Amino acid sequence: MTKNELIDAVAEKTGITKKDTGEVINETIDTIMNHLKSEAKKAEDNRDNVQLIGFGTFEVKDRSARKGRNPQTGEEIQIPARKVPVFRSGKSFKETVDV
Repeated sequence: MTKNELIDAVAEKTGITKKDTGEVINETIDTIMNHLKSEAKKAEDNRDNVQLIGFGTFEVKDRSARKGRNPQTGEEIQIPARKVPVFRSGKSFKETVDV
C-alpha cells in the first residue's frame, strides 16, 4: 500500500476529503520525523520516543562504528557510527498480523 492508497482508504472510511486526509497524514508523519530529529541530538539515555499505544513505538538508536567490506574489491572499510530510526510494533499490531 502506498501513501496515496492509504489516504484514499482513510478518506473513504472517515468521509473526509482526500485533500484534508492527505494533509493530516502528511502532518502526522512530519511531526513524528521532526520529533525524532530533535531527539537524535540528545544523549541516548535522555531521548524521548513516539509511542502510539497498540500500534508501535518510533525511536532513535545509536549504531556503533564497525568494519565492513567493499563487495566489489573485497577491501576492508570502516563504517562510521550513526543514528538510525527504529520502529517496534505494539502488542495489538503483532496480534493482528499474526493470523
